[in-house]
Amino acid sequence: MDNIELHNDLTIRDYKEADYDEIVRFWLLTDMGNPERGDSKETIKRTIELGGKLLVMESKSSKQICGTSWMTFDGRRILLHHFGILPECQGKGLSKILLRESLQFVKSNGAQVKLEVHSTNIKAINLYKKFGFKHLGEYNVYIIRDVSNL
Repeated sequence: MDNIELHNDLTIRDYKEADYDEIVRFWLLTDMGNPERGDSKETIKRTIELGGKLLVMESKSSKQICGTSWMTFDGRRILLHHFGILPECQGKGLSKILLRESLQFVKSNGAQVKLEVHSTNIKAINLYKKFGFKHLGEYNVYIIRDVSNL
C-alpha cells in the first residue's frame, strides 16, 4: 500500500472504551505498554475527565489501530505520552499526521506541552525537534511506580 492510499484510509478519532484491549496490544507491540505503568481503563477515563485526550489513528478499512497519542493535563502542562505508530506502518509519514493533530489539541488548550523520549530514539527526537520541541536541559526523570510502600 503506498503512502497516498494509506493516508486516505486513515482516520484520527477520540478513544472509546471499547478500544482498550486493542490499544493495550498496540502499546505492547510498540514497547509503550507495561502493566507496571498502571495504564488501566480507569486511568485513561480519569485523565480524559481531567482535560486530557487519547487520540487513536485507525485504518478505516481494517479498523486496525496503527497509532496513539495520549495527552494528559495537570492544570499547567499537557504531557504527551504513548505516542507511537505500529512498526509496520512506520516510515510513511503517519507520525507527522498524528503529531500535527495532537498539537492542535494542545493549541486549543493553551497550555505548554512536554514529553519524554528515550535518548536512543533518534527518529522520534528528530520528529519532535522538527515540530519545535526543545531539549529541556540535563534533567533526569525519577518515578515511584509502587506507592503501596510509601
